[in-house]
Amino acid sequence: MPLFGLSHLMLFAVAAIWGFAFVAQSAGMDHLGPHSFNAARLALGALSLVPLWLLMGKRRQPGGRPLWLGGALAGSIMFGGFACQQMGLVDTTAGNAGFITGMYIVMVPLVGFVLGQRPRPHTWAGVALAVAGLYSLSIGPDFSINRGDLQVLIGALFWTAHVLVIGWLSPKVDAISLAIWQFVVASLWATAIALWLETPQLGDFGNAWLSLVYAGVASSGIAFTLQIIAQRKVEPSITALILSLEAVFAVIGGWLLLGESLGSRELTGCALMLAGMLISQWPAKTRQQALPAAG
Repeated sequence: MPLFGLSHLMLFAVAAIWGFAFVAQSAGMDHLGPHSFNAARLALGALSLVPLWLLMGKRRQPGGRPLWLGGALAGSIMFGGFACQQMGLVDTTAGNAGFITGMYIVMVPLVGFVLGQRPRPHTWAGVALAVAGLYSLSIGPDFSINRGDLQVLIGALFWTAHVLVIGWLSPKVDAISLAIWQFVVASLWATAIALWLETPQLGDFGNAWLSLVYAGVASSGIAFTLQIIAQRKVEPSITALILSLEAVFAVIGGWLLLGESLGSRELTGCALMLAGMLISQWPAKTRQQALPAAG
C-alpha cells in the first residue's frame, strides 16, 4: 500500500478547504455582521448537502426522535461555535482563529478524562505543547488576551462539546440527515440573533456572495462529501492527524489573501500548537475514532 493514496490526498484537500474558510469568513464580514454571515453560510451548507442526501437514497438510516432531538442539540452547539468564531474574527486574524479553533482536538481527550476515560500518555504531552503554544500566540506580557482570541477559544469549547455529541449520535442516526438538520437548526439560531442585533440588507449578501458560497458550499457540502469518501479507506487516527493541518492552511490563507503576518512569538505559538495537535492525535496501535473538524 502506498504511503499516500487518493484518499489521503482528499483529506489534505479537506484540510485546505477548511483552513481557507477562515479567510472567507474574515473577508465576508467586510459586508455582513457575524450572525448574518453565519445565517446565510449555514443555510447554504444545508442546501449543499441535499444532493448527497438524495444520492444516498435507501442507504439512509431512518430518522426519528434521536435525529430530531439530537440534531437540534448538535445544531444549537454548532451555532455557539460558529458565533464565537465569527465574532472573534472581528478582532483577530484568520491564522490565529484557525490555530485556536484547533484546540478542540486536545480539549476532547481532557473532557474524556473528566468523564472517566483514560487518555493515552502522549496525549498529555500534546496538551502541554498546545497550551504553551496558545500562551505564546495569544497571551500578552501583562497576561491579557485579545478579545477576538478569547472569543475563538470559547468557540473551541463549543466545538469540543459538538465532537462529543456527534460521537454519541453518529451510531444512532444517518450521518447526512444529521448534518443537514444541524445546519438548519444552527442557521435558524443565527437568523434570529441577526434579526435582533444586526440590520442586514439584501445587497450586503450580494456583496459577500463569494465568501458565502465558499464558506457555505465548499467548506460544508464539498469538504464533507470528500471526508466521507476518504474515511472509507483511511484510519480514523490518520484522518484526524491530516485534518489538524487545517490550522496551517488558515495561516497560509491569511498570509496569501489577507496580507496577515506573524512575528516570531506568534510563529512559535503556532508551531507549538501544531505539534500539540499532531502528538495528541498520533496513531496508536488500537483503532481510534476520528475527530470531525470545525472549519
